[in-house]
Amino acid sequence: MVIQLIKPVLAPMLIAQAKHLRRVALELPEPVGQRHGVALSPDASRGAPAFSVLIAGDSSAAGVGAATQDDALASQLAAALARRIGRDVNWHLFARTGLTSAGVLALLRAQSLPSVDAAVVIVGVNDITNNVAIGHALRARNHIVRLLHARTGVGHVLFPGLPAVERFPLLPQPLAWYGGAEARRSNHMQARWAAHARRAALVSHLPMDGFTHPKLMAEDGFHPSPALYSMVAAHFAEHLALRVETLAALT
Repeated sequence: MVIQLIKPVLAPMLIAQAKHLRRVALELPEPVGQRHGVALSPDASRGAPAFSVLIAGDSSAAGVGAATQDDALASQLAAALARRIGRDVNWHLFARTGLTSAGVLALLRAQSLPSVDAAVVIVGVNDITNNVAIGHALRARNHIVRLLHARTGVGHVLFPGLPAVERFPLLPQPLAWYGGAEARRSNHMQARWAAHARRAALVSHLPMDGFTHPKLMAEDGFHPSPALYSMVAAHFAEHLALRVETLAALT
């Protein structure tokens, strides 16, 4: 691949730019607030069971870029899903800034996990920034799926793809180009992994094309703002709702 041929040439500049960013980049905190809750649906039938969703992952899963969890991804996803499926939605968040796929696996292993109907696992950026081989990252994601299935009884696990990293306002060239190329490669490999016959019914990959809006990014130029989290939440909710409807039709 072209990127593998060019990377050794660009390596000194990429390393220098990455080190500079770590020194000067604005570090936003994770939003305050409860990491679990319920989103009520006005259309929920009396006595209908609530739907339960688990969100796990890195800083974007945690909601960095929002001040409170009310404006972050997890609670907005639950609200969007409740509107879409007409059921109350319980949500549970397990996420921390800086986690790779293996880090998310370790975090989940250490938790007492609830029973859930669906899960959203947001990983990938830190695998790239930590130079984790895509094969190692996918093996960790496979272990995440197996753990969630065994301990939560999850019916479906969504792995969103990475957005257009090259459009992040924070990143200079050629680091932005390199990050974008690695993100596209990661997305391609994750989509192939998710589509494998043994896991296709349980796992899905969701492209995130069009979800990098420089004017809708947080002030750090790297994470989503609350408005962008709302758009992403609606995208996830639509995908999960279709999966729920498909699974219900098959049972």
